Amino acid sequence: MSKNKIIYGGAFLIVISIFVYSLQGSDSPEDYRNRIDKERDKQSRFMKYNGESPFVQKNIEFPGLKYYEPDLKYRVKARFEPIEKPSIRKLETSDNIVKEYLEYGTAYFKLDDKEQQLTILESVPEKTLFLAFGDATSADETYGAGRYLDVDHSGGRSILLDFNLAYNPYCAYSEGFSCPFPPKENLLDVAIKAGEKTFDH
Repeated sequence: MSKNKIIYGGAFLIVISIFVYSLQGSDSPEDYRNRIDKERDKQSRFMKYNGESPFVQKNIEFPGLKYYEPDLKYRVKARFEPIEKPSIRKLETSDNIVKEYLEYGTAYFKLDDKEQQLTILESVPEKTLFLAFGDATSADETYGAGRYLDVDHSGGRSILLDFNLAYNPYCAYSEGFSCPFPPKENLLDVAIKAGEKTFDH
């Protein structure tokens, strides 16, 4: 193989790598892992020391949280469709108190070559978005009643779903909290091996 072909081939691979990273975001896999690790360290400090932590509130020893390894596969740029005529959705909770949310929109994406969709709700009156979901890992590797994911939306036709940041509701750690269950349409049959795992009491 000629020297020029080697140079051009190497340059082509670099361009492809940059293109792949651009689909997932601006981070390289190493930078992304470091960023996720920092978020998880921050969450651990909150759980261990903050007065609003379920461990501090219930005076429970904090043994640490368990996570899947960060994986860019689960950082998904989904197509977003707003709900034209939103209505109030009532979600059952762990303490049998119904909580009301306003329908916000639907995220459409592909995972493991299967089309998926999740309903995003809006907390009222906080005006924050709420996404609760279950998947094929629920009640096995992850919390049985589903997990939560914080999302932001700028108003466009896409939305970023980073399942590496999925976390457990407080009910996963102790009783006495009111945790909404995911709406039925958010119970996915695909395994999302990302984010927080089941908490060992």
